[in-house]
Amino acid sequence: MSNDRVVVVTGGASGIGLGVSQLFARNGHPVAMLDMQEEALARESAALQQTGAKVLARKVDVANRDQVEAAYAAVRETLGPIAIVIANAGISHSADFKTLPIETWQRMIDVNLTGVFHTVQAALPDMIAAKWGRIVTISSQAAQSGAQDRAHYAAAKGGVIALTRSLAREFARDGITVNTVPPSVVDTPLARESERTGEFPPLEQISQMIPIPRPGTPEDIAYACEYLCSDKASYVTGQEINVNGGMWM
Repeated sequence: MSNDRVVVVTGGASGIGLGVSQLFARNGHPVAMLDMQEEALARESAALQQTGAKVLARKVDVANRDQVEAAYAAVRETLGPIAIVIANAGISHSADFKTLPIETWQRMIDVNLTGVFHTVQAALPDMIAAKWGRIVTISSQAAQSGAQDRAHYAAAKGGVIALTRSLAREFARDGITVNTVPPSVVDTPLARESERTGEFPPLEQISQMIPIPRPGTPEDIAYACEYLCSDKASYVTGQEINVNGGMWM
């Protein structure tokens, strides 16, 4: 894979997104890290730059189209045309569906689904002009199996899977592939915080239900993204690549 292709990673400053940002930067790609977490953005982008990586960090709420467009303008000016998008930014929390406020539902949809719409649609002109592009969405096993107390999250991520398939069909003739990775249990700061607050059982306990009995790592997801964004995966599109240790088959 040509290592001069510009990569945009949303939610790129922590967890899965950080693992993806680090891997692509390590491979020599210019990487734009978009995230809401300013401190993490500053810290992690500086750490990558110290290794010689070409990195741009921008605070962005992916639910806000104006912020996405402004960030993409900076990416194009600083790094070049966008060739690869890893649409990873998302939020997740438990909620009782019977009393779920519409505002909470809407925010989940705005970030997890509409955010993917914004980040993908705004990058398409570059990919179509180049007749080459790679898009990987990060969905969730919750969308495949359902998730108790997270119906709003599962619904949003289910939309991401359906959107991925539709875009794969629509843009295949433009040289653009679109795939999704639906992780299951991944050891991230968000997962550990949910564990700490009691919203989520200990990861080590959940791991005993996984055929490969450990949590996934951000690197596990990043390596799948690396393959899907390579020239070796030019005939792979519209697929769910289940990197989950066998939790969902």
